[in-house]
Amino acid sequence: MTRRTLIASVALSLAAAFAQAGPAGPVIEAQLLPGWRLADGSHMAGLRLTLAPGWKTYWRAPGDAGIPPRFDWRGSDNLRDVQVEWPVPEVFDQNGMRSVVYSDDVILPLHVMPAAAGAVALQARIELGVCQDICIPAAVAISGELTADGAGPDPRIAAALAARPYSADEAGVRAVACQVSPIEGGLRLAATVDMPRAGQVEAAVIETADPHVWVSEPDMSRTGSRITAVSKLMHVDGTAFALDRTGVRITMLGGEQAVDIQGCPAP
Repeated sequence: MTRRTLIASVALSLAAAFAQAGPAGPVIEAQLLPGWRLADGSHMAGLRLTLAPGWKTYWRAPGDAGIPPRFDWRGSDNLRDVQVEWPVPEVFDQNGMRSVVYSDDVILPLHVMPAAAGAVALQARIELGVCQDICIPAAVAISGELTADGAGPDPRIAAALAARPYSADEAGVRAVACQVSPIEGGLRLAATVDMPRAGQVEAAVIETADPHVWVSEPDMSRTGSRITAVSKLMHVDGTAFALDRTGVRITMLGGEQAVDIQGCPAP
């Protein structure tokens, strides 16, 4: 079985598992934090996930062995869009495989855009993976009304917003460029980032704007101020695809800081 076939098989298995997943029980619990209305008419709320001791759940880009979270906002009323914000995660190595995770208690800020003025009846089903010695799919649900006359800013959500990675400008990134070349079954992407150290141990996560494109854990090296991260990109259907460089997202994770780099132009 080729790696591409394996990826497709895993994706189908996870889809079937999610379809059968019931309540997550005591392993993970979800709570909607109603938050506050912003001056531009949008709303800042929060999704609080509480995990049982020893359990973890996955970040936006979970790593080769992880299960990416999926959000279904159907059933909401007066909702145009929701942007999920992601505080800095942990990098976790187990049995030679890297995962990017949260543990204990995490709040994901939700930037909610109403379709019109007035309250938003927010309803969501979230499918995610939870892991201890083994990883299993879970599903949680939240619902509630977000009103313009609610309380002021919630310090818990504000702290989660402050815990997001720095932008490239904030972190002092001096340059970023990507070389893209064809390989069998996909593309090879070599990203070079000129930036200060993020910590003694650094990890890179590379994503694309297309959720159907699998990105391998990058091989990394640093020479002076320059980091090079090389990944393989393959479409889960095994088909050819074009890479949108503006949709490439590189997150550098280190013990001292994390950096979110948007876009990767040609050298």
